[in-house]
Amino acid sequence: MGQQHLGVPADGPVTVALVEDHQVVVDGVRSWFATPGPVELVAQGPTIESVLGATADVLLLDLNLNGTMVVDRVAELCAGGQRIIVFSEHEEPETVRAVLDAGASAFIGKGRATRDSCLETILEVAADRPSVTPPMAQAIATDERPHRPQLSDKERAALLFWFQSMSKASVAARMGIKERTVRQYIDRARVKYAAAGRPAPTKEKLLICAIQDGLIHPDEVTVYTSLAAGAGGEPG
Repeated sequence: MGQQHLGVPADGPVTVALVEDHQVVVDGVRSWFATPGPVELVAQGPTIESVLGATADVLLLDLNLNGTMVVDRVAELCAGGQRIIVFSEHEEPETVRAVLDAGASAFIGKGRATRDSCLETILEVAADRPSVTPPMAQAIATDERPHRPQLSDKERAALLFWFQSMSKASVAARMGIKERTVRQYIDRARVKYAAAGRPAPTKEKLLICAIQDGLIHPDEVTVYTSLAAGAGGEPG
């Protein structure tokens, strides 16, 4: 992805609220956003409640606040419409998987975060684009839970094209099948996730689940979009 995403978005900087109880971390993050750039820190506090009144595109959340783990708050915040990026030193795969399953958009490990990597993840999440950080990749690669649905090659192909904003009719034309078959592939994927206890009723949730499970890779999505744009439109 690289530096091309680090420019200021056309509609202004992405706004961030930070929940962090260690001043040294707060100072460090604040220095990242000190000069005018693509991201602006608009609120900061040591508890979740201290920033909930702020209007921010993304909530950057530490998991250990005043000695208490707040993993169980992630689902509640996501259900309320917050885009959550967990920013934590607790990079154990089970912890990463727990917050992703609860709806967090991304996980940044404090130990290896840099200004540019943090900014890039924030911009991806604010734009509702998939983002996979090193802790997320490790958590996905080591996930052997039996509730990870298995998709057929055709189901996966249909989802990949659909995630590129192709209509179901366009996916059908691309794959040489009927549109109702595309609908069946997508519906079967949803049924599999529902049966596994991880319902994905929306396109966005289904994409997140597929990326978390390593069934769809963000790079595949990006490459296909680039090719379509370079061709001057959607392939027939």
